[in-house]
Amino acid sequence: MENILELQHVTKAFPKSDFVLDNVTFSVPYGAILGFVGENGAGKTTTIGCIMNTIAKDKGTVKLFGKEMLDADTKMREKIGVVYDGDNFPGFWTAKQVSEVMEGLYKQWDNVLFQKYLQDFQLPARQKIKHYSRGMTMKLAIAAALAHHPELLILDEATGGLDPIVRDEMLDVFLEFVQEERHSILLSSHITSDLEKIADYITFIHKGKLVMTVSKNDLAYQYAVIHCGESQFRAMDAKDILAYRRRDFQIDVLVSDGKEAQRKYRGIVMDHATVDEIMLLLVKGERV
Repeated sequence: MENILELQHVTKAFPKSDFVLDNVTFSVPYGAILGFVGENGAGKTTTIGCIMNTIAKDKGTVKLFGKEMLDADTKMREKIGVVYDGDNFPGFWTAKQVSEVMEGLYKQWDNVLFQKYLQDFQLPARQKIKHYSRGMTMKLAIAAALAHHPELLILDEATGGLDPIVRDEMLDVFLEFVQEERHSILLSSHITSDLEKIADYITFIHKGKLVMTVSKNDLAYQYAVIHCGESQFRAMDAKDILAYRRRDFQIDVLVSDGKEAQRKYRGIVMDHATVDEIMLLLVKGERV
């Protein structure tokens, strides 16, 4: 079994809003972190809802640990830790109450480990959550997600709104989690610098459609952005162009093989593509 999570042709329509999650297919290998990238409203949270079965998909399949998860599959849910963007627990609870409730929900709940996370994250156990900062509430949610020993972490914008120091702390925690080869993370985020630091693969979604999945190695060593003029652009083979965008007197062109493009098109100016640049060109750019 190579993948901890597999989505095949997952579709969900919302007629009132005209939004459609359209035929989404991707997978997360064991021992890997997959960054799930897209603009606000692209369909990231809807996809996670379909994975967790909190949103009923119209068609397609979602397999976790090699099989589809039904509502009654409590054993499978034990192996998944989830952190949502926003409030994960009632504000009038304390961290101590979170532990008491979670202990009743998860057979593998580890209060010793939870207390260690509270100490490491400097979270007061008896203070009401509504008095926590944004960073503290996310740390608490991550601590609770990890304290029942999951194999798969699903994080929906879990680093959003955190200051850079706290984000770095959380990224270190995530990297430590996947040191265990059977552990994986699906990390939805619009903070692409975080994904460039820790993700093994990055999946791009735009307006409900999956655009592409690329490994970080390919992103670092193969994908590139060519900066050229009109005549150079017209001389390019359409098959080499993933997307392009006109900016004043310059055209930015996304290609999947920078070395090959440099060999074919002498004298071009080219930079390695960042996740931000790829997302901008895929979202705002045009296709040939």
